[in-house]
Amino acid sequence: MKRIKKTLGLVFAAFLIAAAAAGCGTKAEKAETGQEKDTSLSQALADARVSYLGPKGTYTEEATQYFFPRAAELIPEPTVLEAIVDLAEGRADYAVIPQENTIGGAVTEYVDALITEENIFVAGEIVIPISQTLMGVPGASLDDIELVCSHAQGIKQTSEWRKEHLPGADTREMDSTAAAASYVAETGDKTIAAIAAPGAADLYGLSVLAENVQITDANKTRFYVLSATAPEREGRTHAAFVADCEANLIDDIIVTIHETGLEFVTIHDRPEGSHLGAYRYIIETVNEDGITEKALKTIEDIPEVRCLGTFDVIEK
Repeated sequence: MKRIKKTLGLVFAAFLIAAAAAGCGTKAEKAETGQEKDTSLSQALADARVSYLGPKGTYTEEATQYFFPRAAELIPEPTVLEAIVDLAEGRADYAVIPQENTIGGAVTEYVDALITEENIFVAGEIVIPISQTLMGVPGASLDDIELVCSHAQGIKQTSEWRKEHLPGADTREMDSTAAAASYVAETGDKTIAAIAAPGAADLYGLSVLAENVQITDANKTRFYVLSATAPEREGRTHAAFVADCEANLIDDIIVTIHETGLEFVTIHDRPEGSHLGAYRYIIETVNEDGITEKALKTIEDIPEVRCLGTFDVIEK
């Protein structure tokens, strides 16, 4: 029986890795606002103080405004860690962080920041389309560009376009796409361009040099909404778990989760940091009919597993 379970586990693991690489998952039901999709949070969302990866003009700000259209305060932070610290120390009620992109995959440093905080939970998820835009100072043209600045994800997502249209240009990673746009505006240098969200051009007084420079029009990013309070559990469609274990145990954990009736959305492995072979696995699951308390209890009875939260997903 043990051999059969391990074989099944390896099959499931292979499936999950392929799914993650393809950016697959269940199709989220669209809703006009986060409140309409998640009515139990409606009043809390309207009064919320929300920290997010700033500065203004990032895709994270767009996701935050979509989920919290009537928030009391939006707090842009220069790093994800600082946004999470705001939440942990009570300066914010929620935090919004990027989690995964269709092209760039998991944003691993942000996932690491989440899983190291044991009292932070996933309370929601937003999926938004990503339309990367190349922008420069007024008067610049593509022929002028020698350096392209963006967040690491923006650089990854535009690699093919840049190879064709800016083959000689160097790249520089910035803390965010908006930080790249701000830097270009501050330098006033026609040889430097930024890849950022379309709205950043108006915000920082830049000119659009090219639109939709990402590899595919299917480019999307998932963002987690984090809370310092464990959200309502039963009835949500999605659940996220972290498994802290040796690599040779993950297949049995995968089988146990599958046997509860939950389907897998994605799994990511992160080194635990204490010794070779020890990992933290981020596992996201779905049941469109609603996740039951029985399923959650079965999974949480596994010593190496803790629940990061149960939540619904909205897509813009």
